[in-house]
Amino acid sequence: QVQVVEFGGGLVQPGSSLRLSCKVSGVTLADYAVGWFRQTPGKERERVSCISVSGGSIHFEDSVQRRFSISRDNSKNMVYLEINSLKPEDTAVYYCAAERTDLSCGLTEYRSWGQGTQVTVSS
Repeated sequence: QVQVVEFGGGLVQPGSSLRLSCKVSGVTLADYAVGWFRQTPGKERERVSCISVSGGSIHFEDSVQRRFSISRDNSKNMVYLEINSLKPEDTAVYYCAAERTDLSCGLTEYRSWGQGTQVTVSS
C-alpha cells in the first residue's frame, strides 16, 4: 500500500528558500511518477511541478518555472521540491501525490495523496 507523507513546510520570509520533502513508502519509488500540488482557501488545487519515472520534470506555471526545482532520490524513497525566492502568493498547503506509471508525470492521474504541508510566506 502506498503511503505518501509531506514535510518541510513552515512560516518563512519573502525572498527566502524552502525545501519540501515527500516520502513515498510501501512501494518502489523508481516505478512512480510524483507530483506536487498546492491549494489556498477558496481555490481549486493546482499543479505545481512533477517528476516522471525517467527523471524528467515539468513546472506548470511561468512563475514557478524559474523558482522551483524538483528532484527524486529513489534510494531513499524521497522526492524534493526546492522553492527559491518565495513570495506571499506561494502561501498554500502543498500536497504530494504518487502514481505507478510510465507515462509523463504531466499526463498522470494521481491516486495516492499525502495530507499536505502548510507553507506560509510572510514578513
